[in-house]
Amino acid sequence: MAASRRFIQCDVFSPVPTQGNGLAVVIDAEDLTDSQLQGFAAWTNLAETTFLLPPTEPSADYRARIFTPAEELPFAGHPTLGSCAAWLHAGGVPQESGVVRQECGIGIVDIDVSGERLAFVAPPTTIEPMPESALGEITTALDISPDSVIRSTRLDNGPEWQVLQLASAVDVLAVDSSRVQWPAFNAIGLIGAHPAEEGPDYEVRMLAPSSGMSEDPITGSLNAALAFWLRAEGMLTGPLIVAQGTAIGRNGRVYIWPDDADRILIGGDTTILIEGTITL
Repeated sequence: MAASRRFIQCDVFSPVPTQGNGLAVVIDAEDLTDSQLQGFAAWTNLAETTFLLPPTEPSADYRARIFTPAEELPFAGHPTLGSCAAWLHAGGVPQESGVVRQECGIGIVDIDVSGERLAFVAPPTTIEPMPESALGEITTALDISPDSVIRSTRLDNGPEWQVLQLASAVDVLAVDSSRVQWPAFNAIGLIGAHPAEEGPDYEVRMLAPSSGMSEDPITGSLNAALAFWLRAEGMLTGPLIVAQGTAIGRNGRVYIWPDDADRILIGGDTTILIEGTITL
């Protein structure tokens, strides 16, 4: 039988409400079936919708299931921050002061709630070379000159990413995202540096997301994977600010910083926009 459930919609990874990545959160979802979860996520038509349940791990504060309109994900970044913000807003109290522990498909993800912005600890990332054949397919499909590609890699932190670092932020913003669609291509990440001392450090784009859009507004999980890669390449020695969503009129900002415990934190502004109930 359908029941009334608490519902929160928030905007993640932007200092300007409605300029980040939207997330729908259903607070009390423990008795819903998988088909109901997927059906509601398809109905919201947002990049992701999350459903909060009691944890199965004693150390976790809650369990989150993360759905795009088409599939369930083991982990995603803006749903992690948004779910945490919604859980706290709904009265959740963490077991340990200053940190919320979210259980999801990849295990336990720690979220630092002690600072100005919520920030999750980037999960471990597998870094592999990108085969030349895959690189050629991507550059051809996106009409990217091979001369503008500085380096490429494949990253896996739950989701899998095909990443190209281009010569500049200008090159990143010039790419026509409509030229590729999922599932013909797995998620493609583009990153390029802005000029020194001119706003954000990098421009990032994520193309062909599984939600069916040609481009994702702001992608915490991609930026988390990129942070591990940047550190491996010797390019993450202090805090960084990443812009994303610029090409589609969003004002996304992702804050990346290594801490003293050899972790990488991924943070951003989160705003509660809508609060109410739904019947499911």
